[in-house]
Amino acid sequence: MLLTSCRVLVRVCVLLALTSLSAAAGTKTWDGRHDTSTIDVKVVYFVPQDRNALQDWRDRLDYYAERLERFHRREFQGQSKLNIQVHPEPFVSNATTQELRRGDANRIFFQTLSEVDQRLKFARGDQQAGFPILLVLSEINHRPLDDFYRLIHIDGTFRFEGVDRNGLHFPGSSRGGARATYMADRGKGWGLVSADGWRVPYLGSECVVYHEGLGHTVGLPHPEPGNGSVMSQGQYRGGLNLSWLDKDQKQRMGWKPSKGDAVSADPAFEIRALPFPQRPRPGQMVGLKLDVPEKVQVQGVRVRYQTAIDGPWIDALTVNEPQLTKVADKSSRTINVKVAAFERPTPVSYRVDIQTDKGETEIWGYLQVRDASNTAPRPGQLKSDLYEDQVTTVWQADSPPPATRIDLLEGLDIKKQFQRGEWEMKDGILRSNKAFGVRLEIPAKLPESYQITALVKPLDAANGFLLGLNRSGHRFASLVNYRAGDRTLSALENIDGQNVGNETTYQGNLLRKDQLSQVVVKVSPEGVRVSVDGRQIIRWEGKPEQMSLGDYWSTPDASAVFIGAYDCRYQIHRLTLEAN
Repeated sequence: MLLTSCRVLVRVCVLLALTSLSAAAGTKTWDGRHDTSTIDVKVVYFVPQDRNALQDWRDRLDYYAERLERFHRREFQGQSKLNIQVHPEPFVSNATTQELRRGDANRIFFQTLSEVDQRLKFARGDQQAGFPILLVLSEINHRPLDDFYRLIHIDGTFRFEGVDRNGLHFPGSSRGGARATYMADRGKGWGLVSADGWRVPYLGSECVVYHEGLGHTVGLPHPEPGNGSVMSQGQYRGGLNLSWLDKDQKQRMGWKPSKGDAVSADPAFEIRALPFPQRPRPGQMVGLKLDVPEKVQVQGVRVRYQTAIDGPWIDALTVNEPQLTKVADKSSRTINVKVAAFERPTPVSYRVDIQTDKGETEIWGYLQVRDASNTAPRPGQLKSDLYEDQVTTVWQADSPPPATRIDLLEGLDIKKQFQRGEWEMKDGILRSNKAFGVRLEIPAKLPESYQITALVKPLDAANGFLLGLNRSGHRFASLVNYRAGDRTLSALENIDGQNVGNETTYQGNLLRKDQLSQVVVKVSPEGVRVSVDGRQIIRWEGKPEQMSLGDYWSTPDASAVFIGAYDCRYQIHRLTLEAN
């Protein structure tokens, strides 16, 4: 998750001393304290008092349960067994949506999990067979968001809020609020996946559910450096079948490599189903491309879709093996099937049931039909959860006010801004060219305390990415992933007149070519903190007068924000400013 909404809440220090593990002992939690050779997961669908449960909620939870079990079996090859039990009824909270949203994302996490844990008397006594995990899939997000349309509504305007990569949608809204904690002292785990992470089946939704529900709840951290594994950037790659658990993480838990091929043990799990075209227009036929592993024979396909989160599932195609040759384009490893043409811009969820000679599998997915302007579809009737002003009234005097978030890319006319290099804005994504000292000035009024969040993707071997900022009238830059010979450095510059190499310097690769990463810079009267993909790399406390910006990166407006790139092309998918 960019990893934007994922947080790990740890009640005890679990990473100091690792208990020795033996093959006979089976797998353990990350700190070695608890046996995970069997893991018992209780999955609960959480609905606020003022909401209605989805009619097909059980289908959705059962889908994730099956995918998680198959992935876990593939990765641990039977050395850790996963038992998932779905609570038979929606869990209706005693609190309303507004009451749950009073406070920050940590508060809603603890309030939600505490209520479910206490009312269900979760993992009480000594009768638990395996390591107990309570995994709650919530009907709501931390803040208002229409997760089916992927929109927020502020000041009378719609804004797209989500990760869209060339028409493929991945979870990662800043309004989600997914959380997890491993409680070593109590011998159990808690996980919360907010609506953005599961209700709508984006490509990486399965990864989010496993990441929070089965990863952090047994103490697994984000791997360093980041990669495409399920505990890192897997949610931005695709489904669980394209992800993995790092071998060294599994071995630390006590897993032993097996001689068998884990993937070949369940080849039907490896099938993919992606829409084509990825950005369909109204009236254009939408199809699905099924990528099938070698030696797997498809014997039947059923396709259904819906155009509203609470709407019916419509049958688009049901065929058996002899009929496939008549309705599908087939090659040695792909099957292309037609779904439907949609007359207007609309979100579409789809589900595909596939029967093969190696077993059955089900795949859910999501796409958006957009008009010629490529504008995200708008709902015909607004729902209350889209209104920001409807939740601002619930904040109490003893609760911190919600942060004001400004999208710095929205409405930005780059032709009117100072720039060096070549910049372009296309489909809401800002792009730079590859050159030295490339930069673009962005007008913004910076408060005394604020946070800048950038969602970026290097298109070349990652080199310096900069955010030019200001602290109490003193300009400085946050430099990430600057290559200096065989080293990769990040730092604040300048500190006491010294650029990279000063006391704030962090060494290590943080950004990867063609991978999205989140860079967060928090500025306050006390100092500056920089995090990349949820990992804090810089924490500096000092006087504003110690900070400066070298002439090399200067821009005309000393109060403006700027984006800089050094010998690397970058895509900037999101750039937001929040007052703290």
